[in-house]
Amino acid sequence: MIELYTHATPNGHKVSILLEELALPYKIHLVDLAANEQFSPAFLAINPNNKIPAIVDPDGPEGRPVSLFESGAILIYLAEKTRSPLLPASGEARYAVVQWLMFQMAGVGPMFGQAGHFTIYAKENIPYGIERYTTEAKRLLAVMDTQLTRAPWIAGDDYSIADIAIFPWTNSILRVPQFPNLDAWPAVCRWREQMLARPAVQRGLERPKREN
Repeated sequence: MIELYTHATPNGHKVSILLEELALPYKIHLVDLAANEQFSPAFLAINPNNKIPAIVDPDGPEGRPVSLFESGAILIYLAEKTRSPLLPASGEARYAVVQWLMFQMAGVGPMFGQAGHFTIYAKENIPYGIERYTTEAKRLLAVMDTQLTRAPWIAGDDYSIADIAIFPWTNSILRVPQFPNLDAWPAVCRWREQMLARPAVQRGLERPKREN
């Protein structure tokens, strides 16, 4: 059974959604970020970077337990472990998925996260930060919208871990006051409806559920 150390954040939900899609048994260990449990010696032994999510797989590739952090790395590991078509084994389709996964890791996650920080959580109003990151979030949504106009899923014709990686962050940006909806990006809205209709996505978003 996969041991999942997580919290109700977009990065955490990426992994719970994939675990549900793969029908892998897993146990959640809720890491209380407000109580700084991510800095506990027990958690740092799993992830020295003190961030969620992290996993421990008792049945690792060498036949012994393996721990893994960084959500993108976890998605790749789990998809490869199960030989899932959510990450094609080779060829152009594989690298299309990988590039859009990196798009999320390098762009969507950090920029949407900073937009949320400066508009919701910052202790002082910093117009430059708000403008910079909300503008970049809009640019990234436009990139996604263009891609999703060309293809049904973010990496092409098939649902993949790239969709799973990006989707929770589109929920996150909707919490930012400048984004009451995503109507300006209709292809993104269509794709979000497809995602929300998937039972595994619904279950993954509930494990754990955001409290706010």
